[in-house]
Amino acid sequence: MSTSTVLPRTRVHGDSENRILRYTFGERILHWVAGFSYVYLLLTGLAFWSPYLFWLTILFGGGPTARYWHPWMGLIFTACVVRMYLMWRRDMQTTPEDREWAKHVGDYIRNQDENLPPIGRFNIGQKQFFWLMFFGGLALLISGLGLWFVNDIPWSWRWLRYTVVLVHVVAALLTIGGFIIHVYMGTAMVRGSFTSIIHGEASTTWARMHHRLWYEQLKEQARPNSAQSDRR
Repeated sequence: MSTSTVLPRTRVHGDSENRILRYTFGERILHWVAGFSYVYLLLTGLAFWSPYLFWLTILFGGGPTARYWHPWMGLIFTACVVRMYLMWRRDMQTTPEDREWAKHVGDYIRNQDENLPPIGRFNIGQKQFFWLMFFGGLALLISGLGLWFVNDIPWSWRWLRYTVVLVHVVAALLTIGGFIIHVYMGTAMVRGSFTSIIHGEASTTWARMHHRLWYEQLKEQARPNSAQSDRR
């Protein structure tokens, strides 16, 4: 969702509550549908990729069942990724503030957040992950369709069969790597991130610390509303 859409719907509470809306209900639902569908694809995909991991299909009803639902779950994941693109594409554009923040990534890794320059709603790492999953998801979709209907590819075009297998594996490995980092950062590295994607809210202290420019934008948006309330 673009910043111009998010801000009017975002509320900054008073000091008594000290909470701020980080993600809307729709954003959270979309995030979790995409996440769980990707986990299904990850585990079943690994099972199909290596015979040593085929035992994973037991978790999903056996090989034939997992094989049947894998491409359909891929369509669900792709639909979520496309919807996220429509909502967040403006927020995910790299800005000069992002480039400045990237120069201080060492401070971020060392948890020295007080040394980081102010950043918007998403930092550059989150944006890079977003584009990785977007383009990786499209590559998985296109190559997955080739694998889904592989019998429709003529043998004289067998180079295309080999290509879709290679593209699917490379895209899968890249997105798996990004997914692991994303989960680690959201659950263990940055405290407050995981609860915000569940409950939708974060503390104003957290917002000032990690996304100061976004927080200041929200305060500016809240001031006219507060003035109207005072006049009433």
